[in-house]
Amino acid sequence: MAELAEHAQAANKAKTAFLSHMSHDMRTPMNAIMGFTGIAMKKNPSDEVKNCLEKIDESSEYLLSLINDVLDLTRVESGKVKYNPVPADLKSITDSALDITKGFLTNRDISFKIQREEAKIPNVLVDPVRLRDVLVNILSNAVKFTPDGGTITFETRCQEKGGDGYINMHYRISDTGIGMSEEFTKEVFEEFAQEDSDVRTQYHGAGLGMAIVKKYVDMMGGTISVQSKKHEGTTFTVDIPLEITDKECNKSDTGFSEKVNLTGVNVLIAEDNELNAEIAAVQLEEFGMNVERAVDGKNAVEIFRNHPEGTFDVILMDIMMPEMNGYEAAKAIRAMNDRPDGKNIPIIAMTANSFAEDVQASLDAGMNAHLSKPIVIEEVIKTILRYVHND
Repeated sequence: MAELAEHAQAANKAKTAFLSHMSHDMRTPMNAIMGFTGIAMKKNPSDEVKNCLEKIDESSEYLLSLINDVLDLTRVESGKVKYNPVPADLKSITDSALDITKGFLTNRDISFKIQREEAKIPNVLVDPVRLRDVLVNILSNAVKFTPDGGTITFETRCQEKGGDGYINMHYRISDTGIGMSEEFTKEVFEEFAQEDSDVRTQYHGAGLGMAIVKKYVDMMGGTISVQSKKHEGTTFTVDIPLEITDKECNKSDTGFSEKVNLTGVNVLIAEDNELNAEIAAVQLEEFGMNVERAVDGKNAVEIFRNHPEGTFDVILMDIMMPEMNGYEAAKAIRAMNDRPDGKNIPIIAMTANSFAEDVQASLDAGMNAHLSKPIVIEEVIKTILRYVHND
């Protein structure tokens, strides 16, 4: 029995490592697909070409969501996802989830009913990312499995818990979609679970979303249940106990404006993938920045050393590169005793490595920030603005 348990544990670790590596490796080409699609969309394409690009973009977003599901699952299973409760406004988290859902409903003929109590909900300690992911995952499934003409209902209410400093947040998400069999409701939270029927298999998916939801709800100390009937619809009920706090919430980002002025900012980008380098250069140059590329970490160090002090305002650093990786390159630049700007220049990691330990490794190497691929240009610009003052 002990030997069998050891083999099972080894197999599970191998599976997790494989899925992690595969999801990482897929993010790099996804960066090129999504990046070039975005660039092409800005070139005033004909209606026919625009229609093709929109379909590519839609399919890319879906593929990226599958990759992210795999990555999230491997993070949870390997213990790399931690529940980090912070003071938060539940209304803002719910608003964010509902806004994302309304985006899913674009071009769909589905009635979306929202029922929220008017009572003021106190600030609580919660991990906003995990809670929003739970709501968005369930709501996106409701959209996916509800045909046009159907209805999705989102209900939420705050319940007192006997004056023990906690409240119970009750969420109920129901739809009039295709439903599922009673037998499958017992398996819906298992990894890769998909009902094997002609009607359901036309709706693509990896069967990971609800497994992730269940793991997140468990992490928060909550419960989730499902009721469903074939051809009539499905209802998910989530209850999560949350500690009340009088601490102030973290303020959200003020948003992104394409009117930002970064004209004349000089960027050194270290990227061994030619397509990714080209995408980044085109997108950054649209904001008036000057871009010079290094083909690997060693080349980045050489270029920085061979240019006069103050030439570059910021360095965008890939991590997995030949000759010298991004961590080594950042350390080498920070260690240049004859170049004071080497110690101060903002270095931003841009990489498909997106685990928490990858972020920490970037910071330990002397980098200022960490961005995950596929790159979202708005996030890159916000990060550059944070570290580069362009007067």
